[in-house]
Amino acid sequence: MPPKNLMARTAAFDRYADRYDAWFDRHPAVYASELAAVRVLWPPVREALEVGVGTGRFAEPLGIRYGLDPSPAMRALARRRGIQVVEGVAEALPFPDRRFEAVLMVTTLCFVDDPSRALREAYRVLQPGGFLVIGFIDRNSPLGQRYLERQRTNPFYQAARFHSADEVAKLMKTAGFAQLTWRQTLFSDPEILRRPDPVQPGYGSGGFVVVRGRRLLDPEVSQGVSLNASSEGWQSG
Repeated sequence: MPPKNLMARTAAFDRYADRYDAWFDRHPAVYASELAAVRVLWPPVREALEVGVGTGRFAEPLGIRYGLDPSPAMRALARRRGIQVVEGVAEALPFPDRRFEAVLMVTTLCFVDDPSRALREAYRVLQPGGFLVIGFIDRNSPLGQRYLERQRTNPFYQAARFHSADEVAKLMKTAGFAQLTWRQTLFSDPEILRRPDPVQPGYGSGGFVVVRGRRLLDPEVSQGVSLNASSEGWQSG
């Protein structure tokens, strides 16, 4: 039987999976803003995993083939979008070492019981030189503060623990990730947003923040690398 804390965190997603998925259709400008911010930092890879894939709203447009989620109802919706989804949690990924070129987490870190362990697991399943991309609501932003104020009335976020950008940076560095690159968006109130907000470098103003970190190459494979990440995007090398 799953632990009680996991059951509490997934209960709303199991019960209201269709409602959760419909949110993206009701807020197209917000969804487009978030997806655009993730796209800027998402690497051009073939073998990728989204941890906390939900209904596949990010995995599908990004071409991510594999997903993991603890909620049966969410997994079912992700499968309809062509994602190969397995059951599991971020703290114990059911994949071998060095399996993926990139791992994505979007509004997932706030739901895991042990963020440090989750990021160590992401590091473990990444190939040397691989990338972890995290999208999250910055607790210290105006939007993050509104989420905190409404947390008790939102069935999806009642069990969430929001993080600041500085906290996420510390977690990633402790797990071994380097070369952190940041983007932010959602500078407006999502409830009244009619057009996508811009994507800007850094963090501190936007409510939705994306950070990319890299598992550095092992010394023996540091030669012959054909893809280099820059702070402004991608370039072949």
